[in-house]
Amino acid sequence: MAATTDPIADLLTRIRNANHANHDQVEAPASRLKHEICRILHEEGYIKGYGVHRVGVHDVIRIQLKYGPRKEKTITQLERVSKPGLRIYRRKHDLPRVLNNLGIAIISTSSGLMTDREARRRGLGGEVLCRVW
Repeated sequence: MAATTDPIADLLTRIRNANHANHDQVEAPASRLKHEICRILHEEGYIKGYGVHRVGVHDVIRIQLKYGPRKEKTITQLERVSKPGLRIYRRKHDLPRVLNNLGIAIISTSSGLMTDREARRRGLGGEVLCRVW
């Protein structure tokens, strides 16, 4: 497996493509950061579940995608905000609101990864990793 320059963008692209093709699950190379992103997506109801599995010598994270009763997508859009070439940081008062709080932004704070709502509640700012709605 080749190393990617932006593993978060790679994860989001894999989820976006599998969601677009109506796949039930998708796999990506595992890391602690990707595990935390999946935890937030699961807690917020965007994915059905996830788990880390050993395939050969590598760990992969297997994500079960979630759809409505008539195969309607729960994830409309996944968008990378902060990129390796241009990091986007926001103070606690400047955190983005995604679609008037209908979506979420995943923020990397000094207390770990959390949604924009949680970061605002705790009074934390940080790097805006992605937006989901």
